[in-house]
Amino acid sequence: MNKLANYDIFQNRINNFLSQHLDQLPVIDEKLHQAMRYGLLIGGKRMRPYLAYITGEALGASLADIDAIAGSLECMHAYSLLHDDLPAMDDDDLRRGQPTCHKAFDEATAILAGDSLQTMAFDILANHNFSKSIQTKQIKLIQHLVSASGYQGMCGGQALDLAATNQHIDLERLETLHSLKTGALLEASVLMGAECAPQATEKDKEKLKKYAQLIGLAYQVQDDIIDITSSEEQLGKPNGSDLAANKSTYPALLGLHGAQKKAENLFHQALQALTSLPYNTQSLAKFATFIVNRNH
Repeated sequence: MNKLANYDIFQNRINNFLSQHLDQLPVIDEKLHQAMRYGLLIGGKRMRPYLAYITGEALGASLADIDAIAGSLECMHAYSLLHDDLPAMDDDDLRRGQPTCHKAFDEATAILAGDSLQTMAFDILANHNFSKSIQTKQIKLIQHLVSASGYQGMCGGQALDLAATNQHIDLERLETLHSLKTGALLEASVLMGAECAPQATEKDKEKLKKYAQLIGLAYQVQDDIIDITSSEEQLGKPNGSDLAANKSTYPALLGLHGAQKKAENLFHQALQALTSLPYNTQSLAKFATFIVNRNH
């Protein structure tokens, strides 16, 4: 991702913000505190924070306000990964090339670490020192995150994913699954970034929402593609894990070429959604390019 505009700057910014937030927590239990830090800071592309930063930057938001958005999103994402990796869910041993949290610690600690990171996401939004013009939007920001991460978002999508294991589902059902499991939090990244820009209109937000929905779907299509085309070293986990788990994927339904074509079509639609926005959206366009070109 180092070819993306200001990627290293935003990566360092969010990592510092999260590290400082963890440092400020009282150490009630050393093991749990270490597991939270492990789950949150062992690596990752920080795509959701990056997307919030570049959206806010394009629309003229304060980066100090976006820090809280980015932090809450990454806490929520990290919580979901800790729980998804558990034996009761995807039963993965590796994450980002490192032992998953329940392997590095134990299952109970991984569950509690995930729970703690989830609540930390809302704590950040509730207590961050936002700009005065944004303080009236804190409830709206929390609503965005609730919608994206709960029953009508990420959790609902994970339930559909588990139910689809060893089942053949059609393309419409697969798209619904991924729009909730993966797309909802990416969409929230864009919309929460836009909420911190006082000049953004409702019409602007609708166009950004469309862009976010398209790249969210493109992300999952590409994820399915690289699961079978990239190496374990590139992925940081075993390749072909979705096939091994007998999950429905875009290549399984459309063939590899068909899945690649779908990702390309979604990419072009996402760019089209940006064209009429009265801002410099070059970073958002480059992010869409990254989504469909990545190999891990």
